Amino acid sequence: MSDHAVLHVKGRVLAGPDDVRDELWVVGGRVTYDRPAGAADIRTVEGWALPGLVDAHCHVGLGADGPVDADTAEKQALTDREAGALLIRDAGSPSDTRWVDDRDDLPKIIRAGRHIARTRRYIRGYAHEIEPADLVAYVGQEARRGDGWVKLVGDWIDRDLGDLAPCWPREAVEAGIAEAHRLGARVTAHCFAESSLRDLVESGIDCVEHATGLTPDLIPLFAERGVAIVPTLVNIATFPHLAAGGDDKYPRWSAHMRRLHERRYDTVRDAYDAGIPVYVGTDAGGSLPHGLVAAEVAELVTAGIPPVEALAATSWAARAWLGRPGLEEGAPADLVVYESDPRADVRVLAAPRRVVLNGRVVQ
Repeated sequence: MSDHAVLHVKGRVLAGPDDVRDELWVVGGRVTYDRPAGAADIRTVEGWALPGLVDAHCHVGLGADGPVDADTAEKQALTDREAGALLIRDAGSPSDTRWVDDRDDLPKIIRAGRHIARTRRYIRGYAHEIEPADLVAYVGQEARRGDGWVKLVGDWIDRDLGDLAPCWPREAVEAGIAEAHRLGARVTAHCFAESSLRDLVESGIDCVEHATGLTPDLIPLFAERGVAIVPTLVNIATFPHLAAGGDDKYPRWSAHMRRLHERRYDTVRDAYDAGIPVYVGTDAGGSLPHGLVAAEVAELVTAGIPPVEALAATSWAARAWLGRPGLEEGAPADLVVYESDPRADVRVLAAPRRVVLNGRVVQ
């Protein structure tokens, strides 16, 4: 498809969950619903079109041992693109991936800077590992480096306790979140357990990753404050394997991880039922492969979220939450075309017919 070609998408265009159009046009890389006059070079794509999917917890540039080279990061991004994930919130990476912004064939990335963790309380090579007195300074640094987000590690195993425990005292969390907000950034945090959540939410956090520790007494607090969660259920599926590795040395931690895993679907469904915003994220990078966005949507449905709402969590609603357009008039033409209606069966997301990025058919 040449730079001057017009793309005609026809069939069903899901501009919103209930906003279904018969067609759209792509002119100059942007969406229009007005047929262009005098267009000669037209390519037609047929099917069910959705805004490019969102993976709101993904790590481009991160591998099992820390940062990866640019070639590996490119392969990660291309794998996400092939799965239809065209907008990524990179929830923490030690790699500088700004070069991706110069590539119109790679997904758009919203960065949260590098993870900020407590000393020796996270995966080696991933995070800035600091003490509470330095939290405000590092939050300020990462807020300036990121794209409107900062990522904290809210809890991790405390080896002296032999179980998950909060990483930060309440006063440090309050000051860090206030600094991020002062600089115009939102804050999210990795949290597996129950014990760190109240302090984080009452301190003004905007989002919690994983959120497996949500309990009935905490759910109303999240709902009242409008704190979103990104459950990453495809990652939570690994908890039994992780727990098995800690049975001998950290039996308390292992048992805790198994409990969190066992109630994962109830936790997500109860959060959704209470009105907590839920978004799709895979936690790709590190130990998980990229390209799992369709699997995560399916997991949300398994948890009891209605299919259209699970779809919204990776499309219309997720894009609005991140401040990026969907298929509005004049928006960048980032869309995915499927054989059948994904509202009827989200499993169709696993097999994109066409992927269009910045107005070009890239797959």
